[in-house]
Amino acid sequence: MALDMTPRALLDKLVGFPTVSRDSNLPLIDWVQDYLTGIGADVVRVPSPEGDKAALYAHVGPRIAGGVVLSGHTDVVPVDGQDWTLEPFAVTERDGKLFGRGTCDMKGFDALALWAMALAARQGVSRPLQIALSYDEEVGCTGAPVMIDHMVSHGMPRADTVLVGEPSMMQVVTGHKGGIGYKVHVRGHEVHSSRITEGVSAVMQAARLIDWANGINAERMAATPSPLAAVFDPPFTSAHVGTVQGGTAHNITAKDCRFDLSFRVVPGEDVQSWGDLFLARVREVEAEMQAIHPATFIDAQAYFGLPGLQPEEQGKAEELARMLTGDNGSHVVRYGTEAGQFQERGYSACVVGPGDIAQAHQPDEFITTAQFQAGQDFMRRLVEHLA
Repeated sequence: MALDMTPRALLDKLVGFPTVSRDSNLPLIDWVQDYLTGIGADVVRVPSPEGDKAALYAHVGPRIAGGVVLSGHTDVVPVDGQDWTLEPFAVTERDGKLFGRGTCDMKGFDALALWAMALAARQGVSRPLQIALSYDEEVGCTGAPVMIDHMVSHGMPRADTVLVGEPSMMQVVTGHKGGIGYKVHVRGHEVHSSRITEGVSAVMQAARLIDWANGINAERMAATPSPLAAVFDPPFTSAHVGTVQGGTAHNITAKDCRFDLSFRVVPGEDVQSWGDLFLARVREVEAEMQAIHPATFIDAQAYFGLPGLQPEEQGKAEELARMLTGDNGSHVVRYGTEAGQFQERGYSACVVGPGDIAQAHQPDEFITTAQFQAGQDFMRRLVEHLA
């Protein structure tokens, strides 16, 4: 393959891999591994537990600690049911925009990071540059922790600064919410609805837990936010139920109901404590169900947990990103990223990347050519700084 590929050529290649989270990302990882090996990078691959996906990290420059990590994810959200007017897994340029699934979130950054790695290898740097590409970010940032732990504990010189390239319009983001999510299965007891006192409706019991979430939101909305929370919109930890399925017929107490419930947790609050609060309410409702019929139950399984990103005092990542962008504003975002997972493991981290988050996950997703160029200019300045 050509090892002097332009950022645009790299973007075309990456978008061409349909790495929807439910599917494997191995073809993309295979290609990226070959590319990075070809430029002389040290490459480490970290397979998923099931072996159908993999993360990857790589290093160029001297084998010393204190480098900079460019962090991205390889998965994208589905296009099913969206009204695309263009081919989603190819890049189409039109009216100053580059359309395609992942161009904004976040293969645009990934392409620029790969280009920066090649530039650093070709020109030489005195401080190392690394890249870290995860999987399953879009389903709760579940793929990054194993990769980061591997980076910490295996051989490759440890960097101290992480720039996570989620779309921020090249603004330096120093804080975001964390989160925890549960997949909940309520098992009731079926009877004819005319005998409702003898049955347990899984749907109606699930509704009690969902209404509990409504109560949490109302309570938090009325409370005075902490100084850390006050800069967010909304300035509190929120609970949300996105999907519900259950029941058989209008005149049968539902045997099963399934829903997902998640919290978006402001920095300064413990993510797991919110999960524990929910599970305590689950046990209360379950006990009342079992008093009517002992075979009923509620199963609540955590499927993701994500720490928030907290602003750092004299953080290296923030200092570097501000120097390279010239941005001195104060920015936080309500969405989660892998930056909090890096920070939790002792790295200085912030978010800075090209593109507008409003375009992420949308039909005809795009990044503007101006933002893509701004990202390339950022990478060039970074490599010059490391040299």
